[in-house]
Amino acid sequence: MEVLTNEMLNDIEKVLITEEEICAIAKRLGAAISRDYEGKKLVLVSVLKGSVMFMADLMRYITVPCRIDFMSVSSYGSGVKTSGVVKINKDLDKAIEGEDVLIVEDILDSGMTLSYLVELLRQRNPSSVEICTFLDKPERRTADVYAKYVGTQVPDKFVVGYGLDYDEKYRNLPFVGVLKPCVYSK
Repeated sequence: MEVLTNEMLNDIEKVLITEEEICAIAKRLGAAISRDYEGKKLVLVSVLKGSVMFMADLMRYITVPCRIDFMSVSSYGSGVKTSGVVKINKDLDKAIEGEDVLIVEDILDSGMTLSYLVELLRQRNPSSVEICTFLDKPERRTADVYAKYVGTQVPDKFVVGYGLDYDEKYRNLPFVGVLKPCVYSK
């Protein structure tokens, strides 16, 4: 923790998920994915930027062949609630036709962005499209979308760390914490 500034740590109300718990989640999900995708053409699609840390850890525990790709989508801007408008900033590098796509996301919140993304990818004729999310916030769901693989549920609080940000800050925290409301209410 010596690399973290006091400013970042002072902005955290409490730690929700420790480094050790994060590792256990990645192992558990990696084992389940490996079992379910045995003999399939798995492609992991990381939704940038938030899921990059989770994707890197998750991949270490997947024991079946897979390839990876990345998409960057935005619907939040610098706010704390989704804008409802999804913009593709970076699309996939390769076609996914006939492959089993597993979207890897940091948090499933309203579901609006993931709902849009699932429909977009289904139009490209993959064998399947599923979602793996590190965090799930079901009470905030407004779209009819659910993850097949869920790391853990979190309360309806603004969480940061382990890839999740507020205004591009806090992604490098090695844990998931609740951001103090005074930070994003300014």
